Amino acid sequence: MDKFHEECGVAAIYGHPEASKLAYLALYALQHRGQESAGISTSDGELIHTKKSMGHVADIFTEPVLQELPGSLAIGHTRYSTAGDTVERNAQPFSVHCNKGRIAVAHNGNITNAAELRKDLESRGSIFQASSDTEVILHLVAHSREKTLAGALREALLQLEGAFSLVFLAQDRIIVARDPQGFRPLAMGQLEFSAGTPAYVFASETCAFDLINAVYMGDVQPGEMVIVGPEGISRDRYAPHRPLSQCVFEHVYFSRPDSIVFGRAVQESRENMGRYLAIESPADADIVVPVPDSGNAAAVGYSSESGLPYRQALIRNHYVGRTFIEPSQAIRDFGVKLKLNPVRSLLEGKSVILVDDSIVRGTTSRKIVRMVRNAGAREVHMRISCPPTISPCFYGVDTPNKSELIAANSTVEEIRRFIEADSLAYLSMNALQRCVADDRGEYCYACYTGNYPTDFVNIEQLVRAGKKAGG
Repeated sequence: MDKFHEECGVAAIYGHPEASKLAYLALYALQHRGQESAGISTSDGELIHTKKSMGHVADIFTEPVLQELPGSLAIGHTRYSTAGDTVERNAQPFSVHCNKGRIAVAHNGNITNAAELRKDLESRGSIFQASSDTEVILHLVAHSREKTLAGALREALLQLEGAFSLVFLAQDRIIVARDPQGFRPLAMGQLEFSAGTPAYVFASETCAFDLINAVYMGDVQPGEMVIVGPEGISRDRYAPHRPLSQCVFEHVYFSRPDSIVFGRAVQESRENMGRYLAIESPADADIVVPVPDSGNAAAVGYSSESGLPYRQALIRNHYVGRTFIEPSQAIRDFGVKLKLNPVRSLLEGKSVILVDDSIVRGTTSRKIVRMVRNAGAREVHMRISCPPTISPCFYGVDTPNKSELIAANSTVEEIRRFIEADSLAYLSMNALQRCVADDRGEYCYACYTGNYPTDFVNIEQLVRAGKKAGG
């Protein structure tokens, strides 16, 4: 399936002697949120040490590299570029030595007024090293006249618009914050080590806690700043309450199914999507087949509700490298064949329901439908576990321009013909809301409705730029 690019993952550790190793493990668990670059900053109480590079977490943070990251405080980031160029200078965390001391920051989301803020900061003498909007936050803190770091950060946050879950490292403390509308997740946890004192951890998803044996304590609340320092932990609301706009696509696709996101189990949401899809759009078929891995949970739900057998008839190769040598013309649809291979014995002569989480441009879906047919399937019915994606995201999801989104420019029947399926159906908006138990309208559905929950400053500029966003 032609995927959205993942957004970013952040993690923070306070009060553990092996903070850099825990940050590395947390980022390893969050690797699915971004595979372009990764970085970790640590504090030993005096200096901030940063290591970051292009590539995957496990390749960057070897044992010798982790040895160069001393201290009991750490923040980490894994990135898929949603704003700024795909170059190492945009890898996070960003660190600086300013009048507030040595500080580093990483964030997940997109600051929609970053261009405006950047222009103002440059007019006041700021020099930017990168093109990512995350660097704007550091400059706002450095320019603040507030005496304390927390005060300067609070002042900076109040100038930001859009989506951000932010982890901030100072010499002796960790500060984390979420935007007032809660677009992006940020979970809080605790773990004990041999000294018996608790260490605090923060991460984009709770799957990071499972790997390091941390206990999930709940979420950093929208509009909340949490400070962990020598004096203990404090939780303060820095912004007035605003209507929530939690990204529903976290539950549809981004997050790992073993995570709790926005206080809700992702696996449960996805199985619900499959169940409602089976109720709304049944098909006369023999088997239910997921497009791995994103369609797995929804296909389980579809199978359970419909009574049709679940079959993993598409096998995914998990070890596709970035530099695989591709034949230019020799093999048709080579990229999809490299990632997926059909199990002919399961598909031959069968009417198949293919379950996936979304169709973006439609080109990959068409290749998968052809692959299933070529493996002997009699019929192929495509079922999508969310509504049609008709609008780009401006809150940290790297969706294409509207002109490239097939559902923004085609009817469902036209899409069906394009992907060459016997039938095509999407989950309804009402069903999606029920699947995530959104009784109070607390999720953002802008990619499905075009109704954006914030006032944009530079929306036309963002669209012209091909939807570049933060991290």
